[in-house]
Order: sequence, then structure tokens, then C-alpha cells
Amino acid sequence: MKRRSLSCFVIVFNEADRLHDCLQGLAGWVDQLIVLDSGSTDNTVEIARQYTDEVYVTDWPGFGPQRNRALGKCSYDWVLNIDADERMSDELKREIDELLSQDTLDANLVSVPWRTYLFGKPLRFGRYSSPQGKLFRKDGAQFKDAQVHESLIIDNPKTVVLKSTLDHHSWRSYEHVQQKHLQYASLLAEQKFSAGKRSHISYAILRSFTDFLQQYLLRLGFLDGVRGLIMAIILGQYAFHKYAALAALHLEASSKKA
Repeated sequence: MKRRSLSCFVIVFNEADRLHDCLQGLAGWVDQLIVLDSGSTDNTVEIARQYTDEVYVTDWPGFGPQRNRALGKCSYDWVLNIDADERMSDELKREIDELLSQDTLDANLVSVPWRTYLFGKPLRFGRYSSPQGKLFRKDGAQFKDAQVHESLIIDNPKTVVLKSTLDHHSWRSYEHVQQKHLQYASLLAEQKFSAGKRSHISYAILRSFTDFLQQYLLRLGFLDGVRGLIMAIILGQYAFHKYAALAALHLEASSKKA
């Protein structure tokens, strides 16, 4: 059986240094390649147009709404959601081809193991090694309307987990990983505050320790050596920033009422 047609979308912003490596593994393999840019100031758009005619420039409404915009432009039943910091291997493409060529395919969600790199080598353990739902049937699927950590919502999910990994180069440097986590922490704090949630600085301190221990011990991050230790510390800092930022928003709101 011929492989089922496949749409793929990539949302981008100032990804000129990484976009070639992402798109060259997609162009000519997927049946539709969509790049949705949110106002890049480098040559991201020009690079994208070397690989596909479907390049769109929009504003930035947040991760969830932007992914739903891109999803709305997909023409085929099966959709692959890839980020600019991810790389498709030949092995992964072959496994997807085989799956989408099956006569009967009951699954509507396909999870792919992440191989996340930190400072030049992959992390084998911890939260960044978990399979990600990257391939799915479009019918009944949408992304959570969230500014960050926008999970995919599917009616009656039936999941298949592949064996081949998706290379994930999330961070350019130590400075970049800190900037990215601080940005996400601030967005999550605003999201939680808008939903009526509150925090205290003591809880932020507690979460920094518990999240560190979860990553380093419970998720076996210590087996990744010094990289695993650094990642656990970073995730502890990330937890602290999320709840400290939420506490700060609460303090600011309380001061205005006083």
C-alpha cells in the first residue's frame, strides 16, 4: 500500500542558524511542508522559502494558538509537528513510512522518543528523553490554547510508540537554556495567575528541591553524569522561577489593592 499522505508544519522565530538542518530532512519527504513564521528579524523566512512555497508570516498569539493556526493549513489527514530544533533521521522516516503504509491503522497518535542534546551529547534519562506525540490524525485534534507547554488534545487517543528517535537540539548554549526556561517560567506564571492560581516564595523554594530530586534521582538523571547533574539543577531553577514569578504577580496585585 502507498504511504498515506502527510502534512508537516514548523512554527519558527529567528531560527536562521538551525532551520536548514531541520527542513532539509523534511522537504521532498512529506507531501506538504508548512512554515509559519512570527516576524523573524533574521533570514529565517528566506531560508524557509528555499524548501517550500508554503511560508506564512503572522503575529505571535502564543504557542498553542500558533500551532492551531498551522494545523488549520494542513491539507492531509496525517500531520507531523516538528520544531526548528528537531532533526528527522533516515531511520525515523523509514519507520513512519512503514507505519503509514499499513493496510489497517487504528492509531491516531504516534509518539516518538526524543534524543535531546545538552552541550554536544544526548541525555539518555530524565524528562527530555520521554516520547513526544509528534504525528497524529488531524480529525478531532487540536492544541491546548496555552501560551506555553501547549499539549496536543485528541479525541479517544490510540497511541503507537516508535523505536527510532527524534534528535532534539533545544539549547544553543548554557545562556540559551537559562533564557528559554526563564521565558517559559514567566509565561506559565502569567497563565496560572490568570486562571486564579497563587503561590508563595516558600513553595517556590520547595519545588526547586523536589523537581531537582525528581529529575536527578527518580528519573535517573544521575546516570548522565555531569550533564545529568546540570540538567537537574536547571530544572530545579526552572521550578523555582515558575512559582517565584507567580508569587511576584500575587504580591504586585495585592499591593495595588492596599
